[in-house]
Amino acid sequence: MYALKNKVQLIGNLGAAPEVKTMESGKKMVRFSVATSETYKNSKGERVKETQWHNVVAWGQVAEIANKYLTKGKEVAIEGKLISRNYTDKAGVKKYITEVHANELLMLGSKAAD
Repeated sequence: MYALKNKVQLIGNLGAAPEVKTMESGKKMVRFSVATSETYKNSKGERVKETQWHNVVAWGQVAEIANKYLTKGKEVAIEGKLISRNYTDKAGVKKYITEVHANELLMLGSKAAD
C-alpha cells in the first residue's frame, strides 16, 4: 500500500464565482466552493438528498483557468489533496479549516449550458 497518498477527487457544482487574489510575487490564487450531492433512501423508504460543501484553493495555472472559465453553478471535476490548517480569529477563537488544494481541473457539462 505504499502507493496510497493524500488524494481527493470531486465532481460537483460551483456555489459562487471564484475569488481571485494576486500575491506580491505575482502568483495567482483562487478560492471557490464546490457542492457534491448524494441521494439515498432512508429507513422509511423516503428519498433523501444530502449536499456537502467543499472549500477549494488553486494556485498558478489552475487558478488562472478557474478564474477565466468557472462561474456559479458550473459543473467541474477536481483532483487535489486535503490540507488542514488552523488560525486564531480577531476574537481570539481558534478556527480549523480543511481545504482541497486543486492541482487538476476539468470543466464538465455541455458548452450550450454556458
